[in-house]
Amino acid sequence: MTPTRLLGIDIGTQGTKAVLFDRRGRTLATAFCRSRLHRPAPGVVEEDPDDQLKSVCRCIKLCLAQSGTKPGDLAALGIDGQMAGILGIDAEGRHVTPYDSWLDTRCADCIALMQQGAGEEIIRKTGGPASFNHGPKILWWKQERSDTFERIAAFVQPGGYVALRLCGLDATHAFIDKSYLHFSGFADNQRGVWDAELCRMFDVPLSKLPRIVDSHAVIGQVTRGMARRCGLPAGIPVIAGCGDTAASFLACGATRPGVCVDVAGTASVFAATTRQFKTDTRYGTLSWGRSATPGLWHPYAYINGGGMNLEWFARELLGAGGRTLPELDRAAARLEPQLSDPIFVPHLGGRVNPSQPQLRGSWAGLNWAHTAVHLYRAMLEAVALEYCVYQEVLRAVNPELAVREIRITGGGEKSRAWSQIKADALGVPLVNISRHEGAPLGAALLAGYGVGLFPDLAAAAAAWVKPGRKVPPDRTRRAYYAARLVRYKELLESLHQWGAQHTEATP
Repeated sequence: MTPTRLLGIDIGTQGTKAVLFDRRGRTLATAFCRSRLHRPAPGVVEEDPDDQLKSVCRCIKLCLAQSGTKPGDLAALGIDGQMAGILGIDAEGRHVTPYDSWLDTRCADCIALMQQGAGEEIIRKTGGPASFNHGPKILWWKQERSDTFERIAAFVQPGGYVALRLCGLDATHAFIDKSYLHFSGFADNQRGVWDAELCRMFDVPLSKLPRIVDSHAVIGQVTRGMARRCGLPAGIPVIAGCGDTAASFLACGATRPGVCVDVAGTASVFAATTRQFKTDTRYGTLSWGRSATPGLWHPYAYINGGGMNLEWFARELLGAGGRTLPELDRAAARLEPQLSDPIFVPHLGGRVNPSQPQLRGSWAGLNWAHTAVHLYRAMLEAVALEYCVYQEVLRAVNPELAVREIRITGGGEKSRAWSQIKADALGVPLVNISRHEGAPLGAALLAGYGVGLFPDLAAAAAAWVKPGRKVPPDRTRRAYYAARLVRYKELLESLHQWGAQHTEATP
């Protein structure tokens, strides 16, 4: 009997999540293991790659135990993971650096170096600007940890590292799938190859860059040793998978032009879907990433830690005795917004799109009448206003692309207040997805496509993913948000200039 069950695994910032599906997309089991972020110094955010591997093995084992899956039932597993960070591996495929997280801001000076040396060329070739992503991070390790850099055989991402370990592969098999290339700093994204000229310009050896593969490529098979750790039979195919954001797009059914996505997770991501590869050299805001669906592209931008800001607010400013996020959400929904309300800048870790690493978060316009609910609502609104900036750039760069709806995924989809604010500010309906597995669902679809269970990835996604509740925009709010957007952009510009003058603000 042909095996038909599929495992999707997401190595996220908050933790690792695994979901087991049958061929029709029904969820059979889920498991989650929380991440351990290390912050040993200001601006440093790391994870232990072996902890990430352990969490994957544990989640797989839990899913199989919960579902009673037999050894012959599992067809394949796919892994997605955090996208903009990197880790270095040695010739044997073992890590020699920690995972240098996308939240880590140590490479700010290298961002400036790449922007000054080849800013437009990087955008034109890779599809995205140098920011807190692979290129500047690789340069940081080269400049600041030269001894370690010499030991590195290849730079990979968490999903790629875990796949290599599960399959017992060394650095000659190291890979990056095409959904990551807009973060790379050194790729010709349209051609799907490394760009020798960009590597030469920044003296980065091509030998330290992994091979480039399709998201649905079969990387190898689970070894006997790893099979015992995971409770799997040996020989299960492992699919390359894709970046977690790309997997979330697929899990929303963003497989045709005009469907936009709001990933309301640790990062707040605004994305569109198109058949065209264009580049945002004028604004340096949108990255043009390859879709996991062949033939499509996702222009998108994101706030570094947009969802994390809400947890920080509840934990650090309200404390244990303060209101919970759901309580704040209900109170914010009842609040009648005023132009005099405070404005929040959500870039506590620096602005990623466009790259303004010295910019920092702030509330402005406070008075004594404002409460914690006003501050909280300003945080929700800030993400919507930042999305409005992204939408303006999208229309300027790709005017023929019609934005029909925005599908929302991630933990923030539970907030009705937030969804309504976004719909009102953007003037586009927000659509909830009828299921909530998120990125692991996208990884599982890729696993099924990679081993031939699905002849067409877009058709499989359409069968698995159905739209749910729609949140239409309140047109009476249009003038309010237009005025708030003007003020928000003015505040961004002022704080950017201030941050550039005060370099000690860099974490």
